[in-house]
Parts: sequence; C-alpha cells; structure tokens
Amino acid sequence: MGLKGRLFTTGDIAVRLGGVTRQYAATIAGRKGFPEPFEDWGPGQLKVWRVEDVEAWIKANRPELDA
Repeated sequence: MGLKGRLFTTGDIAVRLGGVTRQYAATIAGRKGFPEPFEDWGPGQLKVWRVEDVEAWIKANRPELDA
C-alpha cells in the first residue's frame, strides 16, 4: 500500500480508512486537522501524503483503525 511504502494517495487513504470511497477519503483529507499533503499538484490533480502523517492522524482520530 502507498507509493513505495512512503506516500499515500487518496485511494490509499480510502483503503486505510476501511474501504471508504475515494471521494469520502478526499472529503476527510480536506478537513481541518488532517495532515497537509506532502505534494499537491493543484486543483483536481494528484495529492500525496506522508504515510507517517496519515498514520499519526488515524491513531489520534480513528483509533479503531489503528493497526
């Protein structure tokens, strides 16, 4: 999972959140408090997040998913 195990796309986040849709994962990723993307190529383009940032957010905000 994740780009070379270091970066998550919105699709990877969707899987990590228990199989939610990519659209719902994008909504969550856009909320205040979610980590900022590591890279953002602009509106409608690819965004990627550091795996460790997303995992820290999951541990703090969705502990039932903390693996």
